[in-house]
Amino acid sequence: MKYKVTLNGRTYEVEVEAGQAMLTDEYEAYAPSVASPAAPAAPAAAAPAPAAAPAAAPAVTAVGDPVNSPMPGTILRVEVTEGTAVKEGQLLVVLEAMKMENEILAPRNGTVSQVVVQKGSHVETGSPLIVLS
Repeated sequence: MKYKVTLNGRTYEVEVEAGQAMLTDEYEAYAPSVASPAAPAAPAAAAPAPAAAPAAAPAVTAVGDPVNSPMPGTILRVEVTEGTAVKEGQLLVVLEAMKMENEILAPRNGTVSQVVVQKGSHVETGSPLIVLS
């Protein structure tokens, strides 16, 4: 039985008989060329609506030190409210990233002056979550 096998851009023709394999031919594999897209036959009736811009992250309005997200993810829980006194190491927010729950802890003692995110918010790396004063 003959097979064509492509490996690392090279195509090999392999013949297999009763459990033994033997290379019969080797040649370069070429990707098929892509044809240019055809011009539309008739003008479109209406132009498609532009894609919605991503929602802007809430702005930090309070004075203090922001606690930023270490990675992109979704906020599962916010464990503090504005005015809450927190101790170093206390749980502030639970962030889901790559199917794992990550606990965001207070880096120091302080008071929560602003909660920037809410449950279900999507955040990027470095986005402010909480502001401590």
